[in-house]
Amino acid sequence: MGVSPGMKRTSTYFAKAGEIPANWRVIDVTGQVLGRVARNISIALQGKDKPTYTAHTLTGDFVVVVNAAKVKVTGDKLLQKTYYRHSGYVGNLKSFKLRDMLEKRPERVLQLAVKGMLPRNNLGRQMLTRLKIYAGPEHPHQAQVRTPDDQAQTQTNEE
Repeated sequence: MGVSPGMKRTSTYFAKAGEIPANWRVIDVTGQVLGRVARNISIALQGKDKPTYTAHTLTGDFVVVVNAAKVKVTGDKLLQKTYYRHSGYVGNLKSFKLRDMLEKRPERVLQLAVKGMLPRNNLGRQMLTRLKIYAGPEHPHQAQVRTPDDQAQTQTNEE
């Protein structure tokens, strides 16, 4: 069963590896709710907000998160939410409350929240390496991150 002579054949676009350039995004999470900001970060890492999204290809952006120590949680999660870590040895299950994790390693709290929202495969692990989280307002990725002023200047230079 072929295509009629007057009809155009349509096909779905699939992005190839390296075909979509990865941009850098900076997200300030001061005063934002942990789960809601983790959802936005995971969508940016996967590239689901782009029209070129392809499930089997890395089409997302790099994400730099600043002020991770100032993230909010709702309800009684500070005292009730528990994180677990196990070394693999018998009887070596360690548990940590969210309050303690936010005091010692606030980057880890946000990383675990985003990790739970990414695919559990090789591609999801690659996406997680594109996430850079910092507890304070400073980050060492100034050279990669383009501001709107830089983008406007390069567009006028190209024309």
